[in-house]
Amino acid sequence: MKLEVGLCSSSSGDAPALTRVQCPNHPDAILVEDYRAGDMICPECGLVVGDRVIDVGREWRTFSNEEDLKDHSRVGAAQNPLLIGEDLTTMIGKGTGAASFDEFGKSKYKNRRTISTSDRAMLNAFKEISTMADRINLPRNIINKSNDLFKQLYSQKSLKGRVNNGIASACLYIACRQEGVPRTFKEICAVSSISKKEIGRCFKLILKALETSVDLITTGDFMSRFCSNLGLPKHVQMAATYIARKAVELDLVPGRSPVSVAAAAIYMASQASAEKKTQKEIGDITGVPIFTMKQSYRLIYSRADELFPSDFKFDSSLGQAAPAVKTGTVFVLKK
Repeated sequence: MKLEVGLCSSSSGDAPALTRVQCPNHPDAILVEDYRAGDMICPECGLVVGDRVIDVGREWRTFSNEEDLKDHSRVGAAQNPLLIGEDLTTMIGKGTGAASFDEFGKSKYKNRRTISTSDRAMLNAFKEISTMADRINLPRNIINKSNDLFKQLYSQKSLKGRVNNGIASACLYIACRQEGVPRTFKEICAVSSISKKEIGRCFKLILKALETSVDLITTGDFMSRFCSNLGLPKHVQMAATYIARKAVELDLVPGRSPVSVAAAAIYMASQASAEKKTQKEIGDITGVPIFTMKQSYRLIYSRADELFPSDFKFDSSLGQAAPAVKTGTVFVLKK
């Protein structure tokens, strides 16, 4: 049976714009496809409009209540361009017939190697990156960027001899900064099995090996996330952001890390508002030690009147939140 095709021409009379398979006797009927025979049949008159139609579905069907839960579809796993062989490998199954074994009972057909050493190392690193990213709720584009960085390093053999987990952690840190969602070293270290010192070393070596750079982090990169985790309202967050930016502009915190300055600014803004947070609460969220936060706070407290925005509504004064001075092992407030 030949395939009956109806052509729909464009309004200008040019070449056909659309090809449609239809029954010549019932052009409006919806054809039924017989998957077993590969035929297209008209439901009105039973005419086989087309035959030998290619079935693009799977060869096998899998049902949940079957004893054999194996999926017999032969399409394989998705292609992974990050792997050296792009995961386009053929696996030979274990034979069961007599022709699969030689006269000594050994299998004739074997997989020479299930997976290469390079691919195994990269797969382990990709799994480690994905696990770390899931723990701190990072999106998929960060994971893809980290995987790509690790692939470049592994292909160049730039950091041969270094622990792969340390390189993976540093790649995740760099990807976060390059994608505009920076995380601190302590946050990466908390979800990794590598020390902060080793991640810092790998970070510097990666930037040198790939001849790339990252933008400098600022207090604004962490402020919204820290304030959100602390449950602070919007006006307190805006005040803390203003205080931190103003402190940097006035050069009140030279040499201080942006994270410690952000923590001190949050503490100052919260103490002046109704939503007060203790130094311990802020330290638990930001990862900044209390003593480091006190030092940064002491630097900006002397000029607090210049740091707050003009429209900020004070709920209380900062007198009770004056910087502490260490005397022995006890902290006392300044008089």
